[in-house]
Amino acid sequence: MGNEALNLDPAHFTKLLDLLDATPKKLAQFTDGLSVAELRFRNSENEFSALENLCHLRDLELQGYTIRIDRMLNESDPALEDFDGARVAAENDYNSQPAADALQTFQTARRENVEKLRSSSAEQLEREGTLAGVGKITLRQLAEMMREHDEGHLYAVEMLRRQLERQRLD
Repeated sequence: MGNEALNLDPAHFTKLLDLLDATPKKLAQFTDGLSVAELRFRNSENEFSALENLCHLRDLELQGYTIRIDRMLNESDPALEDFDGARVAAENDYNSQPAADALQTFQTARRENVEKLRSSSAEQLEREGTLAGVGKITLRQLAEMMREHDEGHLYAVEMLRRQLERQRLD
């Protein structure tokens, strides 16, 4: 089965939505028990802390994915703006924000977006938009992009957690 056929498989899409829905829970597990200082710890100036990852995912969910999903469901081939995560992070001083609030807001927004995707028809999932810097994408492809993006941030937070746990043992 090729990727196109796999992506059209309803069971594959259900599993994809389950993964998207689980991201906030995994983030909560990776950040549970970390002190404020640990949540703010960065390996370098070029990398996000665990807290910055949480805030970035929250803002992308609200300012990127929610808008894109709504526009793709309600407009014909909308032009979808890019989300400048680095700019938004710099403007919002993520490391000064409360982690619990960021996680809760992300969890709520993600749950709502997954529900929109889950209740979309097969025809709606093939609706297109033009994403700046990417080109034409379907709503189904947007969900795949969300999963890929989640994986990178989940990995980063998990690695930070492991590093901090090793430092505690030293």
